[in-house]
Amino acid sequence: MPHSQLYPLEVNPKTGEPFLRLPAPNDNIILTPPRLSDAKCSAPILNDPMVSVWLEGPPIPYLDEHAQGWLALVKGQSDGILEELKEEDRLNPDGPLKLVGGCPVRHIREVLPDGTDVYLGDIQIGRAQLEEVVDPEERKRAVEENNGKDVGDPSIIWTFGDYLAPSHHGRGIMSAAMTAILNTWAIPRMGVRLMAGYTFSGNEGSRRVFEKNGFVWKRTLDTGKVVRGERKTLNYLEWRHGDLEG
Repeated sequence: MPHSQLYPLEVNPKTGEPFLRLPAPNDNIILTPPRLSDAKCSAPILNDPMVSVWLEGPPIPYLDEHAQGWLALVKGQSDGILEELKEEDRLNPDGPLKLVGGCPVRHIREVLPDGTDVYLGDIQIGRAQLEEVVDPEERKRAVEENNGKDVGDPSIIWTFGDYLAPSHHGRGIMSAAMTAILNTWAIPRMGVRLMAGYTFSGNEGSRRVFEKNGFVWKRTLDTGKVVRGERKTLNYLEWRHGDLEG
């Protein structure tokens, strides 16, 4: 039976945008590709102290120009994966589902009763930066090796990065989003078998999200990391697919 390379994603019949819907009771939440229009929505969330205190990467205050540059980058990545899958459908319409190097849906949205949606946050899966390798030179070599592995290599170490609007904390949305990406896309469509999880010490909510998805806490990392003038340590967690157990 013919299938689309987008499987198991659905496609919005009005816009053509692919999406992944979370299961009940969060079935009003979908994950979609980034949109350039998200710039005006992401800055207020990232500037909220309840979010920014747990993030390392984005500059704070997070300005519209930061959002526009970032969205151009991540939309390009998502578009590239979708184009790769579209081309596979064209060249090999009856072929097996292709493994790809990322997940094309990552922006978290709440669908309202009138059918419009509201931007809530982001969940991204990518190759890990291997924070657990403490020596800088050794870590640089390890990251280069991890990044150089072919798509589908079961020894690639992946990780999640995410944030959610404080208005929607405590509802199980991020746990459900991580479960959905892991089980419906990362494992079957990317060949993910190994993952690392990193959260700042004290971020118990984020740690619980990882643990609910089968990540196991291993140790606290103190690498001398300083974020916006504050010394930070990290929780380090690991996840292994059942294929690797035993």
